[in-house]
Amino acid sequence: MGEMRSDVAGRYQLWLESPVFDSDTKAELRELAGNEAELTDRFYRDLEFGTGGLRGILGAGSNRMNIYTVRKATQGLANYINKEPCEKQGVAIAFDSRRMSKEFAEEAALCLAANGIKAYVFDSLRPTPELSFALRELGCIAGIVVTASHNPPEYNGYKVYWEDGAQITAPRDQEIINEVNAIVDYGMAKTMKLEDAISQELYQTIGAEIDDRYMEELKKLVIHPQLIREQGRDMKIVYTPLHGTGNLPVRRILGELGFEQIMVVPEQELPDGDFPTVSYPNPEDKNAFALVLKMASQVDAELVLATDPDADRLGIYAKNPATGEYEAFTGNMSGMIILEYILSQKQKLGQLPENGAVVTTIVSGKMSREIAKCYGVERIETLTGFKYIGEQIKFFEQKKDHEFLFGYEESYGCLAGTHARDKDAVVAVMKLCEAAAYYRSQGLTLCEQMERLFEKYGYFSEGLCTVTMKGAEGAEKIRELLEKIRQNPPERIGEYQVCAFRDYEKGSMFDCNTGRWSKTRLPKSNVLYFDLEGDAWCCVRPSGTEPKVKYYMGVKGISREDAAGKLARLTEAVKRLA
Repeated sequence: MGEMRSDVAGRYQLWLESPVFDSDTKAELRELAGNEAELTDRFYRDLEFGTGGLRGILGAGSNRMNIYTVRKATQGLANYINKEPCEKQGVAIAFDSRRMSKEFAEEAALCLAANGIKAYVFDSLRPTPELSFALRELGCIAGIVVTASHNPPEYNGYKVYWEDGAQITAPRDQEIINEVNAIVDYGMAKTMKLEDAISQELYQTIGAEIDDRYMEELKKLVIHPQLIREQGRDMKIVYTPLHGTGNLPVRRILGELGFEQIMVVPEQELPDGDFPTVSYPNPEDKNAFALVLKMASQVDAELVLATDPDADRLGIYAKNPATGEYEAFTGNMSGMIILEYILSQKQKLGQLPENGAVVTTIVSGKMSREIAKCYGVERIETLTGFKYIGEQIKFFEQKKDHEFLFGYEESYGCLAGTHARDKDAVVAVMKLCEAAAYYRSQGLTLCEQMERLFEKYGYFSEGLCTVTMKGAEGAEKIRELLEKIRQNPPERIGEYQVCAFRDYEKGSMFDCNTGRWSKTRLPKSNVLYFDLEGDAWCCVRPSGTEPKVKYYMGVKGISREDAAGKLARLTEAVKRLA
């Protein structure tokens, strides 16, 4: 085995010899004999079941997504559920278009069934937000989505939801992680035959009936249905599901509401886990829009839409009539279009509650502060991750202190309504198109409406840059980078004085003006955040789903040009932090 670490070599040999692993798995691993770098990456650890579940590269090995790592995770979840008094409620399971998604969903279902827990499994691929809806609709104790969201095609993943419909949060996330980590032998993971699970009423297929209920809940959120029917007759919209789950639900909701000019990119319409037309199926990436923008130009569309493979993120372009060009909207910008529309129209109709709340994350755009202030609603910030936004809805229901109006994050995810407790690109498409129809009736395009928001609230601009550091060595570099900044926080970043420094892992904030420390009042997380003068800010954190460190930053300018210049300079300064 050359210089291969003994623990890696031992794990490799175990997978080759143990009767738990099938012959195809062993054959794949034998072909890697002598490739120490690859074997080290596959076996230097167990694929981590983190606070968001599993995500990793497909393949054989302990640090890969395969049926064995999925079974192990599910056995840990089953052990946790069976310690609860309500295990008979069952678990809902959905999956997307990625390689092995259907197989992993079935493995999870059969492991649950073998543990006496009923699984409700969608008959074909569905959006992640519909799983959030379904588990609450069915009265389940938990839910599983097999997806790697917008990751490249070699990835897949596994996310766990709890009975409130949101992804698991503290302390439950760590409790489940502990159960998963307690499965030290892959042979401890139970399974059973599909026909036996069905005959014992431990496996039930779900489908159209849940789709219908989901659509009905979305329609309840429409503010101006008649206006949609009027404008929707000739408002041209071009859409791509990027080979994922969005095609049927997005077209269905828009069609049933009265949008008649919906055109879908034919090359990207059908589900395909290889994502053959894009290298990175992410609506945050402008390269993913190449085909849809080409089609939009050909048909002179007003709106261009793209959803990611599990249909929880929405990216948009809108045509600017002044230039004839299609302009990209960031996730913050599209979120502000929807937020302003919802609040302004509810206020006009006398439907804006006194205790209304908008929820966002610490790294999302700050224009929402001004919008919330304008309409007299509360704005609440959470840690990065939509699960924390979903968690706030649960808190609102428990405390009866706020009414949830809208949630959004910078990474192209938002939620209107409480039918789901995760970001929902299907409802985002619906509300965005409704807003576009409304402003169209007022003689405004979305580009013009966005400019009005900048003029009214300020020219806010945000950016994100990432540095990829793969493997065990990369993980250590990311840790060291964060620790270096943590131990030596700067007093200035570029042209900006630091006003406050927040270390969310320590749960503390230092006010540079008073010299005092205080608590952050958010859950602990490896995140460093800097409040800067002039409404600027920046943040550094490791990605929770990819081997990357992420740098976020935001500024406020007096014009688009001023904001763009400030953001460019701040970005360069932030990249020099470590």
